[in-house]
Amino acid sequence: MSARVEGLELRPLKLPPHERHVLSNGLTLHVVPRAQLPLVSVKLMMNAGSAFDPTGKQGVADFASRLLRRGAAGKSADAISEAVEFVGASVGGYANEENVIVALSTPAKHLAAMLGVFADVALAPEFPEAEVELLRRRTLAQLQNELDDPGDLAEKGYSRAVWGMHPFGLPTSGTMVSVQGLGRADLVHFHKTRLGPQVAQLFVVGDVTSRQVLPLVERAFGKWTGGPAQRPQPPAWPGLSKPRPVLVIDKPEQTQVQLRIGAVGVRRGHPDHFPISMMNAVLGGSFTSRLITEIRVKRGLSYGAGSSWDMMSGAGTFSVSSFTKTESINTLVDVALAEVKKMRERGPTAQELSTVQRYVAGLYPSRVETNEAVSSAIADIEHYGLPADWVSEYRARVVAVTREQAAQAARTYLPDRERALVFVGNAKQLLKRVQRYGDVEVLTPDALG
Repeated sequence: MSARVEGLELRPLKLPPHERHVLSNGLTLHVVPRAQLPLVSVKLMMNAGSAFDPTGKQGVADFASRLLRRGAAGKSADAISEAVEFVGASVGGYANEENVIVALSTPAKHLAAMLGVFADVALAPEFPEAEVELLRRRTLAQLQNELDDPGDLAEKGYSRAVWGMHPFGLPTSGTMVSVQGLGRADLVHFHKTRLGPQVAQLFVVGDVTSRQVLPLVERAFGKWTGGPAQRPQPPAWPGLSKPRPVLVIDKPEQTQVQLRIGAVGVRRGHPDHFPISMMNAVLGGSFTSRLITEIRVKRGLSYGAGSSWDMMSGAGTFSVSSFTKTESINTLVDVALAEVKKMRERGPTAQELSTVQRYVAGLYPSRVETNEAVSSAIADIEHYGLPADWVSEYRARVVAVTREQAAQAARTYLPDRERALVFVGNAKQLLKRVQRYGDVEVLTPDALG
């Protein structure tokens, strides 16, 4: 269906025809012919992200994923790089909380050869000891840098304060201690036991046809076996524990303070996704939001402020983020909480809602322009169980949100007192300022590493 907002007609976006096949070993293949350019994007998504890392082995999914192309099927890392780069392709792996993803981008005429290299990387990595040690050093250096960066520390503290020890709140890349303890045997075990065709989906988008792709995929992946028989599920999250302390992460040299306000949110694909999203765009999810207006424009407290919803399978969180001088931290907190309260009690105005609807609806087409973006959109639909018309009707659902629906979403989902506050700054100077918000817990950066 088409929709209108303030006289502007929004035609539905149409994804290319989506063809689905299941190989005999259980691997699900999605083929999306899209012949605008002679390019192909391939994505292998496996439900084996960091949320399922064993206790004491945090970071193993991310660590193994980044090593996939560093030697596989008898080919060295240099040999793989040379083969891929010679034809103008790219290949690599990474992990997020829920999935391990291996991605390939290649000119269409080189798909057959590159799909073979891609399968070697995904199915037959060798995890050479030298590469393991090199990545370990780089990862430890990265983790140390994060412990030195106030913004990164605020995110780590926010995860600790809101998620607690739920796997969604643990760092994807692991901790200093867990990464130190990871060895080649852990990576081999991870690859053997956590990755497999029955928890995997392969997305091929671009200048291809099913007739062309099917035999190539059968040859590359048809003999793949092993791994879990069914998709793992993250544990239930009980929400914020009570009482939730005010968390201060001590950085004595800081003259500014990073602030995070966190609360329970909603899962991805929640029935109220669109009213929540439009309400949040007014509150802190756009350049003209209330938080930007009140914190930056009117008071000059900070260059940046915003709110967001982190939506995962089965659970999610809400957050407000900003930063300011130590001397003005109370004003920043009070303004932010006041804006959340005002939105919760009154909702957005009709004009505010109309403005963000036009903005979001107008911007959305750019999010599905490339082969990689189309692949990601379909992967999200599959992984989170979203409606099949999620993309095609996205803009129509955006503009269909009424002011009453957005206000109801604010009343229902924005936090009142069930929230956590996280500060990164000089603890000695902060303590007397933040005790008014609750019992204070002080941590050093190392406690989050």
